[in-house]
Amino acid sequence: MRAVIQRCRSGRVTIDGQEVGRVGRGLVVLLGVGESDEGKAAGYIADKTANLRVFEDEEGKMNRSVLDVGGEVLAISQFTLFGDVRNGRRPGFSAAARPDQAEPLYQAYVAALRALGLKVATGRFGADMLVQIENDGPVTILVDSDRLF
Repeated sequence: MRAVIQRCRSGRVTIDGQEVGRVGRGLVVLLGVGESDEGKAAGYIADKTANLRVFEDEEGKMNRSVLDVGGEVLAISQFTLFGDVRNGRRPGFSAAARPDQAEPLYQAYVAALRALGLKVATGRFGADMLVQIENDGPVTILVDSDRLF
C-alpha cells in the first residue's frame, strides 16, 4: 500500500460537480493498493496516518499528530500511485490491485482510521474525482507498506 499524506488547511472532493467529501485542518491522503497487499497493510498505513507527527507544537516543531490536533482526514483511493514508468512513457499499472481486491482494503483503511477516533471523509472508489487540496507547509510524506512487509 502506498499513501501520499499531505497536511492541509482544507480539502474537498467532487464528483460530477457535486461535493462528496470535505475536511478542514488535517490530512489529505491519496491511497494506492498494490496487488500484493493484505489486510495488515491497511492497519499499518492507518496507524502511520493517525500518528504521523507533522503538525507544529508551541515551539514550531512538527511534533503533533492529526489525532493530537483534532484534525480530519480526507481519504482518496488512487491506483495511479502504482504507475510504473521505468519502460517507455506510458505508465503501466500491473502492480496495482484489481478493484475487487483494492476496494475492501481501501475501506479497511478508512474503518481503521475511524476506529482510532478520526473524522474521515472519502471520495468514491473508482470514480473520476476532482480533488482540491490546500496543502499546508507544504508538507507531503510518502508511506509505503512494501518496505516493511
